[in-house]
Amino acid sequence: MQPRTSDDGLNPVFCTIVPPHVLDKLSHSGDPRLADPARRTLEADGLRRDRRRLTALAAAPATPTAGAVPSKPHRTLYDCENGTSLPGTKVRGEGDKPTSDASVNRAYAGLGATFDLLLSAYGRSSIDGKGLPLIGSVHYGHEYNNAFFDGEQMVFGDGDGEIFLDFTYAIDVIAHELAHGLTQYTANLRYEGQSGALNESVSDVFGSLVKQYSLGQSAEQADWLIGAGLLAPRVSGDALRSMKAPGTAYDDDVLGKDPQPASMEEYVETEEDNGGVHINSGIPNRAFYLLANALGGNAWERAGQIWFDVLTGGELTADADFAQFARLTVAAAGSRFGERGEKEAVLKAWSEVGVPTAE
Repeated sequence: MQPRTSDDGLNPVFCTIVPPHVLDKLSHSGDPRLADPARRTLEADGLRRDRRRLTALAAAPATPTAGAVPSKPHRTLYDCENGTSLPGTKVRGEGDKPTSDASVNRAYAGLGATFDLLLSAYGRSSIDGKGLPLIGSVHYGHEYNNAFFDGEQMVFGDGDGEIFLDFTYAIDVIAHELAHGLTQYTANLRYEGQSGALNESVSDVFGSLVKQYSLGQSAEQADWLIGAGLLAPRVSGDALRSMKAPGTAYDDDVLGKDPQPASMEEYVETEEDNGGVHINSGIPNRAFYLLANALGGNAWERAGQIWFDVLTGGELTADADFAQFARLTVAAAGSRFGERGEKEAVLKAWSEVGVPTAE
C-alpha cells in the first residue's frame, strides 16, 4: 500500500491489533465457529481501510486552541450495540460514574492510563500534545475479532469467544492503538515495509509501557507480552506478541505459530500485511526490550524517554528504516544522558538484533 497524505500531512493509517495473517488463517478453518467471525472481521477491516483512504483529505479532529494545554483527559465512550456505525450511542463522558458495562469502564480506564503516562512521563497532553479528546467505541460489530484506531478514534470488538475475548481486556491493546495516534501526530511513519514495522513497534512499546506504568512494574517484573488476556482458553498461547522473545507468543493448531523474527537474520520478505508490518516489528520490539532490561528500573523513564525523543524529535523521516531509527536512538541517548551507560546499552541492543547503527 502506498499511503497518501492528507492536507495536514498526516498519513491516513488504519491500524488493527490482530494482524491480517492471523485472521486469514482462522478464516480457512473447517470449523464455522472460527472461520465465519474471522471472515466477517476481514471484510469489515477491508471496508474500514478503504473508507479511511477515501476520507484522508478530511480535516484532522479539532483540538483545543485557546487557554492552557489540558492536564486532564477528555474521554467519551460510545456503544455500537454490535452494529458498525461509528461512533454509536454515547454511554459515558469525562468524569461520569462507571456504568454497568465492564467494557465501557475498561476502555475508559485504558484511555486515561495512556493519557497519564504521556503527561506524567513525557509532559505531553494527549496524543497530539494539545489535549486531543479521546474517543472510544465498544461492542463494535458481531463477534468482531479486532480493535483499531482509524485516525480519529478507538474501536473495540467483543471477540468471538472461541479464539479472542473482549478487546478491552488488555490495557496494552488500548494503549497500542492510541499510540498509533501518537505516531500520526509526530513522526507520521508510513504504514508499509520497515517504516510500517516501526509504526507497529512504537505502538507495542508504548502499549507495554502504559501497562507497566499502570501496574507499577519495573522492566524486570514486566511480562513484555502484547495482548495477554485476549486469547480464549482453547488457544495454545500467551498473547498476540512477545517483545522479550518474538516468535513465541503462541503455537496453536488453529492460529499456527507466531511468525515474528527476533533479529535481522530472520527478517521476513512479504507483500502481505503492507510488507509484514506486524511480523517484522518483532525486531525493533526486541531491541527495546533488551535496552530496557539492561538499564533496569522503570522502562518508561530511560528507554521509553529515548524512544519518545526520537518519535518527537523531528529528524525521523516518514519512510525511515530500522537503521535510521536505530542511529537516532543512539544520538538521542547521547543527547539526553551524555556519555553514560545508556548510549552503550542502546548500541548493544541494536547490535544483538542485527540492526546497524553506523552510517
